Amino acid sequence: MKENDPIKKGDPLTLMTDEELIRGCIKGKESCQYEIYQRYSAKMLGVCLRYCDSLEEAEDVLQDGFIKVFDKMDTFKFLGSFEGWIRRIMVNTAIRNKYTYYRSHETHTLEGYEHSSGEEKITSNLNAGDLMKLINELPKGYKIVFNMFAIEGYSHKEIAEILNIQEATSRSQFLRARNYLKEQLEKIEIK
Repeated sequence: MKENDPIKKGDPLTLMTDEELIRGCIKGKESCQYEIYQRYSAKMLGVCLRYCDSLEEAEDVLQDGFIKVFDKMDTFKFLGSFEGWIRRIMVNTAIRNKYTYYRSHETHTLEGYEHSSGEEKITSNLNAGDLMKLINELPKGYKIVFNMFAIEGYSHKEIAEILNIQEATSRSQFLRARNYLKEQLEKIEIK
């Protein structure tokens, strides 16, 4: 083996750094790709589930996303978090998957939805799973914007560019989603 080869005899892949694995992936080493997948697939499946309607759909997006990760591995510049880089690819893959679906199917919206303007504090006994269930019940467009802004941390400007919508539309969809969720939480509190 060459001295600068990231895989050395006797080194288990699980002990390798991300940088060593990335360099191995760039050289086409399938064992390095496998290890990257093992390290990040569970977390990234969670990301995909926030954008998908079923586990099967999320698994498909995950696979498509990892294909893109490995195809674009040589573009990673080692500036910033590798996990964040993968997450961005997964989010973009999920969004493109949904965008393609929405363009070919009729979508459901909350047009005409009225909400209160007050900022009432809602306390709830909901756990994270219950809250995610409520988020998943949002109409598709609102769900995507809500996830991107509130969970992934994209700005409304970035969301607008990615989804090819106006920045004001992103803000509006986020506010409607938030108010819809608040209304649902209020209903749960009343029960």
